[in-house]
Amino acid sequence: MPRKMANPSLTRKAGVSRLPELPNVDPTLFKKPEATDFKAVATSSHRPRILLLYGSLRERSFSRLLTFEARRLLEALGAEARIFNPEGLPLPDGHPENHPKVRELRDLAAWSEGMVWTSPERHGAMTGIMKAQIDWIPLSIGSVRPTQGKTLAVTEVSGGSQSFNAVNQLRILGRWMRMITIPNQSSVAKAFLEFDEAGRMKPSSFYERVVDVMEELVKFTLLTRDVAPYLVDRYSERRESAEELSKRVNLRSI
Repeated sequence: MPRKMANPSLTRKAGVSRLPELPNVDPTLFKKPEATDFKAVATSSHRPRILLLYGSLRERSFSRLLTFEARRLLEALGAEARIFNPEGLPLPDGHPENHPKVRELRDLAAWSEGMVWTSPERHGAMTGIMKAQIDWIPLSIGSVRPTQGKTLAVTEVSGGSQSFNAVNQLRILGRWMRMITIPNQSSVAKAFLEFDEAGRMKPSSFYERVVDVMEELVKFTLLTRDVAPYLVDRYSERRESAEELSKRVNLRSI
């Protein structure tokens, strides 16, 4: 005879899980996602807020020029875009967290709903200037996670043939920062040929890819910004929070 499955009641009785196939799971904190969970979410009406970071301090920085081009596109697509200037930002751990440039960067990260990271490729990797900015943005400030659930687009410029080393590294960092990194990306080869004397990007397939990436970023941001808290609500963190609450309650009762 076929095995009869027990009813997976999401309750606990006498300390025993009522999810018999999942004995290690706390059923009081285990939630089955439903499509209806998204229906109660309010829809924001303000423009998507995008922060752009670039990884060079050179006078004619192609990563900065590409960032300016991205901002123009984002604003045309309906977003509010702000660029952080990394000049004057100290090395991580080299100054206190109350340094003015660190506060500026963290405030912008908290303000944003999505980001664009653009780095030159130097010695086969992103630049230290790019990495320093990301390192100054913590995974958490108290109970607030400045980047979790926010969207991210990654782009790079290189002086030689097309490469993807920097964008691949940026993707790893985006995942580490718990961001929703969009599928599309941009890598501009021989960047010195792609911008005119005024600093504007010339028409090319590289430019069209940048348009594609910014369009995709705005769409993903509109799609996910209001449901981000739900998307990143994790069983392990609910369990950890419940345990911390229990400890605080028990301390008060001593």
